Amino acid sequence: MTRLRVDATAGAVLVQDLGRPGFAHLGVATSGALDRGALALANRLVGNPDGAAGFEVVLGGLAFTPDADLWFAVTGAFGPVLAGGRRVGAYRAVRARAGEPVEIGTAERGLRYLVAVRGGVDEPAVLGSRSRDTLSGLGPEPVVAGRVLAVGAEPAASVPLLDDDAAYPPPAGPVALGLLPGPRADWVTDAALASLHESRWRVSASADRVGARLEGPSLERRITRELVSEPTVAGAIQVTGAGVPTVLLADRPVTGGYPVVAIVDPASLDRLAQVRPGQEVRFRHA
Repeated sequence: MTRLRVDATAGAVLVQDLGRPGFAHLGVATSGALDRGALALANRLVGNPDGAAGFEVVLGGLAFTPDADLWFAVTGAFGPVLAGGRRVGAYRAVRARAGEPVEIGTAERGLRYLVAVRGGVDEPAVLGSRSRDTLSGLGPEPVVAGRVLAVGAEPAASVPLLDDDAAYPPPAGPVALGLLPGPRADWVTDAALASLHESRWRVSASADRVGARLEGPSLERRITRELVSEPTVAGAIQVTGAGVPTVLLADRPVTGGYPVVAIVDPASLDRLAQVRPGQEVRFRHA
C-alpha cells in the first residue's frame, strides 16, 4: 500500500470527496468539496472516479512525500506546484517519484486547491463519505504535518493523455454568480431585492465552509418577526435582522431561522468556492 507523509501545512487542509447526501433528516449536512467540479477534474486527470477523496487546501502550503511512485493532480486555485523541487504544471497529471517531496505554494488565483492522488486518500468513511464536516466534526481529522495517510488501490482506468487546455484558473476580478428566487423573498422589501441583484458585494474575511457573509448595503427586512427554523440548502442566502446577507455552504446547519430570500444557482457554487475574502461578486438572474 502506498502511503504519503505530510511534511507541512499552512492554511486549512481537509480530506474531502463529493459528500454524504441523504442524511439531512439526521441533522447531517452534505459537506464535501466546496469546488466539486475541481475535485472531479483532478480525479479524472489521474484516472480516479469523480468522487474519490482528495485534499482541499486553502491558499496553499501543503507539502507531502509519497513512499512509492504516485500520480497526482492539482486543480481549483492556481499557483506554484513543485515535485522533487521542479515546477510542474497545474491542471495536469504529474508522477512524483518515491521519496520526492510535492509542494503546493501560495495560490496566485482562487482560494482552494483540490489535490487528487491516484487511488484516492484512503481515510475511514463515515456515513459513506470521507468528507470532513467542519461544523459537526464528522469525517477525517484535519490534515496536519506529521500525519501519514494511506492511498487507495489503483483504479481500473489508466491516467488519461491530456494537453494543457484543461487549465482554467479562477478569475482575479469580479465574479458573476447566478441567483434563483428564494422561498422567503417577500420578507425583504422590493428595494432590498433589487439591491441584492444590482449592488457590488464583497466576501467577508469571516467566510468559511459553513457560510460566506457578504459585505455591501443593508437589505431592509419587510417582515421583522422571528421565523420558525426551516430546511436549508447550499447556496441559500439568509438575511439577518440587521439586513446582512450570508450564503450558506456545504457544512451549513441543515435548518436555519433567518429568511432565505434568494439561492445561489448550484451551477455557480464552484465559482463562489474560489472567491477570496475581499473579492467582488455580482449577482445576475439565473
